[in-house]
Amino acid sequence: MGKPTGFLEFTRELPTKRPVAERKLDYKEIDIDLSFEQVQSHNAARCMDCGVPFCHSGCPLGNIIPEFNDAVYEKNWGMAYEILSSTNNFPEFTGRICPAPCESACVLGINKPAVTIEYIEKSIIEYAFLHGYVQPNIVDEKDRTGKKVAVIGSGPSGLAAAAQLNKAGHWVTVFERADQVGGLLRYGIPDFKLEKWTIDRRVKVMEAEGIVFKTSVNVGEDISGSELLEEFDLVVLSGGSTVARGINRTWNGKDVPGWDTYLGKGVFPAMEFLSQQNKRVANIPTEKDHRGVPYANGDIFATDKHVYVIGGGDTGSDCIGTSNRHGAASITQVEVMPEPPKDRHPNTPWPLWPNMKRTSTSHDEGCDRHWNISVKEFIGDGSKLTHLRIADIVMEVVDGKAHQTEANERVVSCDLALIAAGFLHPQREGLLSQLAEKGLEFDNRGNVEADNYQTGIEKVFVAGDMRRGQSLVVWAIMEGREAARAADDYLTGGNSKLEAKAKSIFSVV
Repeated sequence: MGKPTGFLEFTRELPTKRPVAERKLDYKEIDIDLSFEQVQSHNAARCMDCGVPFCHSGCPLGNIIPEFNDAVYEKNWGMAYEILSSTNNFPEFTGRICPAPCESACVLGINKPAVTIEYIEKSIIEYAFLHGYVQPNIVDEKDRTGKKVAVIGSGPSGLAAAAQLNKAGHWVTVFERADQVGGLLRYGIPDFKLEKWTIDRRVKVMEAEGIVFKTSVNVGEDISGSELLEEFDLVVLSGGSTVARGINRTWNGKDVPGWDTYLGKGVFPAMEFLSQQNKRVANIPTEKDHRGVPYANGDIFATDKHVYVIGGGDTGSDCIGTSNRHGAASITQVEVMPEPPKDRHPNTPWPLWPNMKRTSTSHDEGCDRHWNISVKEFIGDGSKLTHLRIADIVMEVVDGKAHQTEANERVVSCDLALIAAGFLHPQREGLLSQLAEKGLEFDNRGNVEADNYQTGIEKVFVAGDMRRGQSLVVWAIMEGREAARAADDYLTGGNSKLEAKAKSIFSVV
């Protein structure tokens, strides 16, 4: 694929980043993009004619990666866009915020830096928008089925399900309880990673295709579950996993003193902090959070505060980048798990997603990072948080058996503790409780139970984090597409148009 000797001639090249001192002053995306010519002549040229392209299996969407790389190298950007969009509804999102498991599975990555697949995706979709290749896919009236579908939640899984079901000819209405479309793309991912014009641009295309978006509608309150089932022929639940995991218990199950006292008085869920800032960037009043629920604790700023980010994942990284832009006095990130290895660990060999330490651009902007940390107590003056009591988690061997214990207990200054420990399951109150009375069930993790995306209520399907638990944007899009295929199969009595479309995607290459 591409240039036969490209992987020998060129090395991996990614965009440079705006200087730290500059980018910390705003919320714009930080990449200084490569030219399209550079992507075509160098990046795409590195894709080898490998016997088995493991990148296909590395990508949850099954993107046809070597073929779109070859099309880019041949300067056929229109074909590259057609190939990419046949499997991925939103390359502008995955091209910016996906951790690129496809690159971890790249054959070239065995002994050389992998092909820059994610960035090539971004380049393809931006070239396509710039040159007018992205056009609304208008469904002819004679191909409309007359079936009405409600999609609950407008995150990536809901948007993907809506796009696919509309393509199949059904009338689709997307309900979103927040004031803007996008879910956590809108009110979770910081603008310096994903500027929101990318969402608005895509929503305009989807509206032109006939999809109706209704925001500030909390289904379960403004519309009951019964009304929803009566009005629509099918419902797709894609409301995400929104119940945040607290740290009111330590790693060994003990209660953390001060949690109840200082929650909302210096201790905040990460998403409350992040969604507020996204609203400020968009000049939207910070009265309600990403769930449409009023903020109970007012505006949260990290300015001049000693910030502790508790949780070592992407959300924690986003809190670091945002705190840096607020002008925090200090930022420390702590993680209960051990520090990952610098390079790929032997327990995750190629082509598996590697267990290894990852450093984000937010970390590069300034913070201290610590692993194997137990948060033992939140300390304050009764009205606000002032300190944390923490300790190191250490491994000891006693009588030939390994067990964990704690050491080096200390008290550290902390004015703002942001809890980025992940999410447990979807919100049960409201819609899901109402549907549970009609046959909806939950699995042992609290997510909505489904068989091939179909729940215990025949006409209700589920996709994304609400079904599989919190995950990546690329998995969310895949879930939305697959749920749409199953839903279309149900609506058409086994004659799914999306099934036929899925089988014909290789006709474009």
